[in-house]
Amino acid sequence: MVRYVYEFAEGGRDRADLLGGKGANLAEMTRLGLPVPPGFTITTEACRVFLGTGAEPEGLAREVSEHLLALEAAAGRRLGQPDDPLLLSVRSGARFSMPGMMETVLDIGLNDASVLGLAKVSGSERFAWDSYRRLVQMFGSTVMGVDAALFEQALAQLKEVRGVPDDVHLDAADLAQLVETYKSLIHERTGEYFPQLPADQLYRSVLAVFESWNGDRARLYRRREHIPDDLGTAVNVQRMVFGNLGPDSGSGVAFTRDPATGRPGLYGDYLPDAQGEDVVAGIRNTVPLAELERLDARSYEELCAHMRTLERHYRDLCDIEFTIERGRLWMLQTRVGKRTAEAAFAIAAELVDEGLIPADEGLARVGGDGLARLMFPRFDVSATGSPLARGIPASPGAAVGAAVFDSAEAVRRAAAGEKVVLVRQETTPDDLPGMVAAQAVLTSRGGKTSHAAVVARGMGKVCVCGAEELTVDTGGRRLTTRDGQVVEEGAVLSVDGSAGAVYPGPVPLVDSAVMRYLETGEIDEASAELVGAVARALERADGVRRLEVRANADTPEDAARARRFGARGIGLCRTEHMFLGERRRLVEEMVLARDDAERERALAALLPLQRRDFGGILEAMDGLPVTIRLLDPPLHEFLPDRTALAVRVAAAEARGDLPAAHDTELLAAVNRMHEENPMLGLRGVRLGLVVPGLVAMQVRAIAEAVVERVRAGGSPRAEIMVPLVGDVRELGIVREEVRRVLAEVSAASGVAVDCPVGTMIELPRAALTAGRIAEEAEFFSFGTNDLTQTTWGFSRDDVEAEFFSAYLDKGVFPVSPFETIDRDGVGRLISIAVAEGRAARPGLGIGVCGEHGGDPASVHFFHAAGLDYVSCSPFRVPVARLEAGRAALERTGASDSR
Repeated sequence: MVRYVYEFAEGGRDRADLLGGKGANLAEMTRLGLPVPPGFTITTEACRVFLGTGAEPEGLAREVSEHLLALEAAAGRRLGQPDDPLLLSVRSGARFSMPGMMETVLDIGLNDASVLGLAKVSGSERFAWDSYRRLVQMFGSTVMGVDAALFEQALAQLKEVRGVPDDVHLDAADLAQLVETYKSLIHERTGEYFPQLPADQLYRSVLAVFESWNGDRARLYRRREHIPDDLGTAVNVQRMVFGNLGPDSGSGVAFTRDPATGRPGLYGDYLPDAQGEDVVAGIRNTVPLAELERLDARSYEELCAHMRTLERHYRDLCDIEFTIERGRLWMLQTRVGKRTAEAAFAIAAELVDEGLIPADEGLARVGGDGLARLMFPRFDVSATGSPLARGIPASPGAAVGAAVFDSAEAVRRAAAGEKVVLVRQETTPDDLPGMVAAQAVLTSRGGKTSHAAVVARGMGKVCVCGAEELTVDTGGRRLTTRDGQVVEEGAVLSVDGSAGAVYPGPVPLVDSAVMRYLETGEIDEASAELVGAVARALERADGVRRLEVRANADTPEDAARARRFGARGIGLCRTEHMFLGERRRLVEEMVLARDDAERERALAALLPLQRRDFGGILEAMDGLPVTIRLLDPPLHEFLPDRTALAVRVAAAEARGDLPAAHDTELLAAVNRMHEENPMLGLRGVRLGLVVPGLVAMQVRAIAEAVVERVRAGGSPRAEIMVPLVGDVRELGIVREEVRRVLAEVSAASGVAVDCPVGTMIELPRAALTAGRIAEEAEFFSFGTNDLTQTTWGFSRDDVEAEFFSAYLDKGVFPVSPFETIDRDGVGRLISIAVAEGRAARPGLGIGVCGEHGGDPASVHFFHAAGLDYVSCSPFRVPVARLEAGRAALERTGASDSR
């Protein structure tokens, strides 16, 4: 029989798939002997059965009852016992941390009778009624579906009537009144009464947590973080401990290192006389964790000792939730903490230096997405005036956008293409859509462990919390600074998440310290630790990776930059970019040529320009391979716009004038060459087969540029790539022409020019006939952008705007196949082409030159598929280098052990 419930003492962190992250870590702390309130975990498998069938699994109720009886026996009290009630919490706990995205219910077991018993045994009527109102509020919104804002409004009205700033100043009678108000709200909105049976409360809370797995905010968060939808959540049922029993009690969240910078030390927030939800919600401003030493030295020292134990046990930054109940410390949760990109690199380097993890695992713990964020620009502090306010630097970076004061407005404006900053007093899980849409999050309350801070850090979103100098009026859609300055919705703000500052208007940007290092090798003192950690990670990646990293570059400047960033060649040089600007006229002459002589004159004029282009790029990449793609787009793309030409000709005719002969000729040519679907029309290799002299001109320019570089003492390594080949015979014809021109240039110059000739695999037919194509091709390069379009039948420019968001929402694919390689479809074609190509030509060089070559997840696939190199834009080269190293570790057993 399947087992669905486990006591904490039976599990461990290695069972997170079954027990969820929270349950596995509670079990681990129990095994370590830390003070954990007893409880049990209902498995993710139970959740999956419930979600799949709509009913609880057979035997689950019996197992829960058995474990509840054991919990009651150990406590010497029954759940909801009228004179001395045992109270429970029910919390979600998925395999991967999803902070605030699912449900929690506290103080289960309280009812109209047991609240009186709790008041008597605790000696505090206020505490008992505060706990009861929390239960009714949480249960009413989470389980019974009442809008949480209605409870908040009732609380706010009571505080206003009593003239108090927060709920701490409400007395027992106030809270008892609030409970009745809440219960009336529930009955009015649902037609049900708040359940008085403790077992009913527990049962319904567990099912509500299961159902919250498919809640809107949980689904959005999973999609944003690429967490699979089929994992389900565990449910943790735990004996309540109370931080709201008075000044000798409290709750807090702590980190063993600074999650924003990675600096060693104890960081966190503490809130006296409060439950843990108060700390995370940010509804009251916390005190720094160090203040706990003054308030309760013994609990502080004990907490410090437990934190050291956990960091050395987990060998990483740990995020800890704790409660102090009348001077006794309880550990409620630990997990490997979310961190910024800066902290990730710094912590990995420090743990390697401390000997806690090997160097390869240090590399496995950082990632390309984080490195990309560290390369983003920062504000130019020399150009800023006085800030509007300062707060807590919760998640670093620089962001500029229009101030908006609710999540829906952030989503609306972002969808229209506007950059926004979400401004709130504090965020709740319901604000997640707005946080995703915004460039930055700014709150007037909360600290580094508030909901806004934790979620923003996890998403790599700029965030400043606890800017207490600001009065945020969400109803009036404005904020007011301490000196009376008002910022209305729509006004531009600049948010510096690294310094915790907020500025009016747009602040100029400068390169980040990491970008300056990659560009120039310079390291300034202020950023030496971070830059050093990044440099070490890249050095380690270069030492272990098998994949080479090249760049897509079309100019000598881009080539030189790519080389500085660590590129070992150019995987794609697009020659079409060399036909733009003033050179369009020569293309027009080639298209309008009435005979071979006119066409040859136009091509002859283009030849020296192309030769100079290639020479500059070969010089910048001297000694490294440069793969030059022959002209790919349809020729009409280099001609004037069809509609503009037609209007010009028609306007002349309407005036009674004779249209310019050149315009008439061009319009006729454009009409002749117009295609309904140019992506699948006359382009790529097809151009070379039907436009006489085009391939010869480009190849001659490449060969002559090689000769010039050799004579200058260089070591050019040009490779010629034929695009959009679908059949080996196409490639064979073009290759024969390439060989003829290379031989002519070699004979005329006396310099042997031997350029490998290969092809782009960007059509499904090419992938499926790769064995035959390899008989003519000396290398393959996958053009994954077009291969994705032709495999899916998508026109990227159309579908991304039309229906991709719907496909993502409905789970057709978890991420756009144009961002991350579609392993099942496009990936399978790549694997087939690699296998058949190398079977036909052993040692065949194979790479990828679509922008997938710089996507972290895709790089891992290309490594596993056996490619020799990836090629991407110059700015993504460092990311690709890092991920190529991490990919190499996956098969050595040296990956992230956490």
